Amino acid sequence: MNNLDVRGMACPLPVVQVKRALEAAQGAELRVLLDDGAPRENVKRFAQGRGYRVQEEQLEGGFAFTITGPGTPTAREAAPAAAVAAGPTVMLIGSDRMGDGPEDLGRLLMKNFIMTLLDLSELPDRIFFVNTGVLLAVEGSEVVETLNELGNRGVEVLSCGICLDFFKKKESLAAGGVTNMFTIAETMLNARSVLRP
Repeated sequence: MNNLDVRGMACPLPVVQVKRALEAAQGAELRVLLDDGAPRENVKRFAQGRGYRVQEEQLEGGFAFTITGPGTPTAREAAPAAAVAAGPTVMLIGSDRMGDGPEDLGRLLMKNFIMTLLDLSELPDRIFFVNTGVLLAVEGSEVVETLNELGNRGVEVLSCGICLDFFKKKESLAAGGVTNMFTIAETMLNARSVLRP
């Protein structure tokens, strides 16, 4: 069994280190020591998304994962370029405002844009919130209810963990889940289209 300690590493390093270790392990079991919170969630989602089994063990001050089983290759590795064109539709929201005009108008436009999504027949597969965009998914945001309804309709709503930490809002997340820059970048590279309002 191979061992990896990613405790104390900032996002997205835990996921990147686990990815490299799994590739090097070539099917051997991997035991990973990691911190609770975003590292635990992101590594688990990453491994399970590739077909690995993850067994958790709570330790004093953190967690240990035992990751076993063959992984499935990423879409980019497994599929020709034509198949990538059939990938997800991704929306990247990097601000709590739309446009470059007055702040109040920009916030109103973004709010109306997100609320309008519920009336469309075709929805994005994933919405990533980064930078001040994460403020739209936290308590007190006027669009939290809309984002949760989008989640109920199958849209994966994910906010950047580093951004939530920067604004000290991770505990206030009220819609969707937390993700990392590795997942955002990989998803965008394999997307059919990336939209930015």
